[in-house]
Amino acid sequence: MIFVFSCTGNTRWAAETLADALGERLVDMADQTSSDTTFSLEKNERIGFCFPVHGWRPPKLVRAFIQGLKLQPAAGGHYCWALCTAGDDIGLTMEYLNRDLSAIGLQVTSQFSLIMPESYVGLPFMDVDPPEKEKAKCEKARQLLAEFIAYIRERRTGIIRTVRGKWPRINSNLLGGAFVRWIVSDKPFHATSDCIECGKCAQVCPVGNILGGKEQRPQWKHNGQCLSCFACYHHCPTRAIRYGNRTEKKGQYYYRK
Repeated sequence: MIFVFSCTGNTRWAAETLADALGERLVDMADQTSSDTTFSLEKNERIGFCFPVHGWRPPKLVRAFIQGLKLQPAAGGHYCWALCTAGDDIGLTMEYLNRDLSAIGLQVTSQFSLIMPESYVGLPFMDVDPPEKEKAKCEKARQLLAEFIAYIRERRTGIIRTVRGKWPRINSNLLGGAFVRWIVSDKPFHATSDCIECGKCAQVCPVGNILGGKEQRPQWKHNGQCLSCFACYHHCPTRAIRYGNRTEKKGQYYYRK
């Protein structure tokens, strides 16, 4: 079983590739909206977690999902692994993940990260990668994923193939805390007069935070669920979605098969 959460498609590509190669079933964490998040495990079934890195931590949706996760029978003895995607480095993301998993009696014994094209554009100094860098990152990720699949198929433990960066504690603990507390918000999002009311933004929002559809202008719900993942911004066909004035003249990216 692979629990997956994806925003702009990098992680979904990785999870679907893993599921196809390993014969695993996929469970989308964003679709589990009921209060009962109980899953039955088959004998010797592997347990995997795939998600993007948000602020050098697992996304808050992933952390909330794990908090309510119930596995039957108890997951002890099942091989458990995790893979995250990031535009640069992941800091202490896996340490945060294992801390959350420990509360439900589970631990990741092998961990992996894939550096993939940048999609976070919410700060003035951040933009998508240029095309040549985007292409190189995707090619490298495909090569690494083939290696990671072999490790998982063999149920190898103690494998750590992650890019933590130079300042993992500062990034995850200090900057990550500021990111979650002050930066993650849907309040700056708005649609300009270029909006064609196609409904794409509402369709791709992984947490259903946008009211809209065909012939409707998007409205963000301001209910605290937004992850500032920018899926709505990146999928807009007319670049009509803005995040305050921070995204003007910036590029778009989402994973295309």
